Amino acid sequence: MKYIFLDFNGTIINDVQLCLDLLNEILRSQGKRELNIEEYKNVFTFPVKKYYEAAGVDFSIESFESLAQKFILKYQPASMHCGLYEGLIETVKLLKEKGYHFVILSASEKNNLLEQCTHYGLIPYFDAILGIDNIHAASKVDIALGYLKKEGIEGKDILFVGDTLHDLEVAKRLGAECFLVSCGHQSVEVLSQGNTRIIGSVAELSQILE
Repeated sequence: MKYIFLDFNGTIINDVQLCLDLLNEILRSQGKRELNIEEYKNVFTFPVKKYYEAAGVDFSIESFESLAQKFILKYQPASMHCGLYEGLIETVKLLKEKGYHFVILSASEKNNLLEQCTHYGLIPYFDAILGIDNIHAASKVDIALGYLKKEGIEGKDILFVGDTLHDLEVAKRLGAECFLVSCGHQSVEVLSQGNTRIIGSVAELSQILE
């Protein structure tokens, strides 16, 4: 492997509690039961609309489009206070010194993603930062495939590290190997359905790829 692609939310940035808080704010406003962290990590999925439905959000009260707009207006500034997972930057620096190339591949809107990466000082460590063109967190497969074609990268040369089964699906579409981290938005029980390697966080890569 020459390239390590990292998902952003729940893999690089520790925003799980923030996303749960914002979900529960929606549920409270609709008179619905709030979720605890374990319940959240068991229902979280892509597309986001499906996860909202599983959590109990009623789109007859307010549309998904309206909720998505309100979510990002609150999420984006608050995300600047979430922090990165422990050892993230140190691990990336170490593996870059060993010759690995790093790319961020996220379902976040690309301008919001760049703002976050700039705030956290991540820009110098990554060859590319790939996000999508809207706030509705659709699949990132097409963006990744376009980047691979442009750069002449083969899937077999990539390790993709994410925190959801959707990331595993993306890795399979790219022909890449996949590790999933248990520190993110889906529980180990959910991740284990993917039959791929589960690690605690990106920081463990420094030992695995020695």
